[in-house]
Amino acid sequence: GMWWQSKTGIGQRQPQSMIYLIGSILASSYLTLSFKVVERLRLNTFQVIVFNYFACVITGSILNGKQPLTANTVEQPWFIWSLLLGFSFITLFNLIGFTAQRLGVSVAAVASKLSLVIPFLFSIYLYNETAGLWKITGILVALVSVLLTCWPKPNENNNQRKTPLLLLLTPLILFLGSGLFDTLIKYVEQGYLNGTNNNDFLITSFAVAGLLGFLFLSAQWLLGKQVFQFKALLMGIAIGVPNYFSIWFLVKVLKQFGANSSAIIPINNMGIVLVSTVLAALLFHEKLSRINIIGVGLALAAIALIAFG
Repeated sequence: GMWWQSKTGIGQRQPQSMIYLIGSILASSYLTLSFKVVERLRLNTFQVIVFNYFACVITGSILNGKQPLTANTVEQPWFIWSLLLGFSFITLFNLIGFTAQRLGVSVAAVASKLSLVIPFLFSIYLYNETAGLWKITGILVALVSVLLTCWPKPNENNNQRKTPLLLLLTPLILFLGSGLFDTLIKYVEQGYLNGTNNNDFLITSFAVAGLLGFLFLSAQWLLGKQVFQFKALLMGIAIGVPNYFSIWFLVKVLKQFGANSSAIIPINNMGIVLVSTVLAALLFHEKLSRINIIGVGLALAAIALIAFG
């Protein structure tokens, strides 16, 4: 479309940056939806998540042609950030899984993607990026659209009453966590990653997440709280490969649109909300109410405004 040729310079980029963006959107949507499958198959979500990180590490190492975890990894300037990212990976992933299963895929997608406001504000504050009227309008429209897209369906009210307060807080925690997560990735990409060490950083982060999870899981196994599920291992692999690429694509996208992350993170996140919602409706027959459909329409408008602004 013509509107890519706007001041954001999104149109002037090589087409590969669009491929990275689409890749990021598709891979992330696949992740949100796969939690629904995990639930249908009655698999243990946490086991799936832990195995997924080991699959991420292997995927990254194959992609890299080498296994980057060495003795001097600890001395890297980004190492402390990979510890933080690894911790937030596993915490957020569990939250997304929990939310998708208890409150629906669209609520999980929305809560984690509404958080686009947080990196947006940080980009403007930390990197002095400009925010014109269109962009700010786009962000506001994005917020409204995300709320409408996940507005509870009328027929869900019967179990809505029993929803404990903690469950309603989950999306809020997910919102804050995801926003800080996107900001963290942007911050590290800006300050520490030069294109040659992207994989090393990502693989280390995934390894940290996997090890933290595995320690917890081992304790559960020893206490007899959980039983190892082979199917969870297989599902972890099925989720882990695209999971690695979802973050790999995101870092690539941020590198390409370096000066305009305040536009690109919202566009990426809105894309994920749209694709997840539409696919959840098609694949899992999650019904969309009229309010939800309006939300989807507004999401498209928001993307246009932010890219234009």
